[in-house]
Amino acid sequence: MNGDDTLGVDRRTFLMSATASAALVSPAARGTAAPGGAATPFRSLDRPKGKNRTMSASALSKARLDRMHDILAGYIDRGQIPGLVALVSRRGEVHLDALGTLTAGGKSPMQPDTIFRIASMTKPITAAAAMILIEECKLRLDEPVDRLLPELANRKVLKRLDGPLDDTVPAKRPISVRDLLTFRMGFGLMFAPPDAYPILKAANDLQIGMGPPAPATAPAPDEWIRRLGTLPLMHQPGKKWMYNTGSDVLAVLIRRASGQPFESFLRERIFDPLGMKDTAFSVPAERISRLATSYWTNFQSGAFEVYDPAENGQWSRPPASPSGAGGLVSTADDYLAFSQMMLNKGKLGSARILSRPSVELMTTDQLTPEQKATSGLTEGSFESHGWGFGVSIVTRRTELAGSVGMYGWDGGLGTSWRADPAENLTGILLTQRMWTSPNGPDVYLDFWASLYQSIDD
Repeated sequence: MNGDDTLGVDRRTFLMSATASAALVSPAARGTAAPGGAATPFRSLDRPKGKNRTMSASALSKARLDRMHDILAGYIDRGQIPGLVALVSRRGEVHLDALGTLTAGGKSPMQPDTIFRIASMTKPITAAAAMILIEECKLRLDEPVDRLLPELANRKVLKRLDGPLDDTVPAKRPISVRDLLTFRMGFGLMFAPPDAYPILKAANDLQIGMGPPAPATAPAPDEWIRRLGTLPLMHQPGKKWMYNTGSDVLAVLIRRASGQPFESFLRERIFDPLGMKDTAFSVPAERISRLATSYWTNFQSGAFEVYDPAENGQWSRPPASPSGAGGLVSTADDYLAFSQMMLNKGKLGSARILSRPSVELMTTDQLTPEQKATSGLTEGSFESHGWGFGVSIVTRRTELAGSVGMYGWDGGLGTSWRADPAENLTGILLTQRMWTSPNGPDVYLDFWASLYQSIDD
């Protein structure tokens, strides 16, 4: 493996920022690759999952999907990525490519049911879980979170982002559930070295979760929210989009509102009804051989190294605090079930997870022009996109890939998902190489361009 994606930043900066688990970029800016291997034939979306069956490809061009296969395989042949699973679904037809190997230089091939750490692709699922409780009137969008999260009551806000932690003013209003869903709670990731500001150093010292997913280091939910409550906010609630932390707060809120552990609520209300049997916050011993090894580029040496192994790795045992922002593992088939439920306006088969209005609200841009002007993971990231509840939304078509209204998100450990209602299309790319740029790797660009050029009408 080479280190050709290394940035001119040090490791500490990266750990603080580069894997905020996703980047808000144009939908065409995603993909990843792996070595050779034959594409799985088209199959139906029927669940429970069964053996794939060949069917005609009226919605997708077989010749152009072969082109996508060759393009993705090139990344593996060049040694840039150990392996990947790429899935394209349109109008009930599914194409799945499993390429490369589970480990760099290994012999075990990628399989359609390989398990990946999906990082920030966890966020849309967490948002859907919150919407279930809003539908049941156990939560309300604009109520303060203080009732269930008293640790976050009576917030103080920094006068200056770079100021001392005791130089604050009172928050003008409480944090609401809507603030958490839209990432406007006033606290979140910053793309700077971990000690660049006093608030960042304090958050890192308290292990609040300001870098790449690391489930082994997080404190238990009640302790985590207690620690967060000792810090001032970076901005007034509702004023600025700040990435990531809102989803982790939602996980604690869902736990308290439902009276269940967060992971149990997801299993009972989303995963089991949709048949997502491999989606969880850890991988049991009997399935660990299906978990791909996770890699990253060491920013000191430039070497391509293991970030997390399968055996005895961080996802080989249940975490103390399941992260609603980036903790899940999943498979292409499992995440397709979630995506198709969203495209079907809350229902898959006989399972109704959400109402149509809830899905429509989740996938509607919630940000104001003023918030877009001062927010984003990269410069100009909101010029053609918005943010709903846990998902990015295309608001202006600027790329081959992505109709207006397409939504989804990416995971900084090497995964990407989009659902396009206008095309009744889902794309899922699962790789095991951590991002080294907030814009995503070239293979993302090539995957999404290849996906959309395969549309055959």
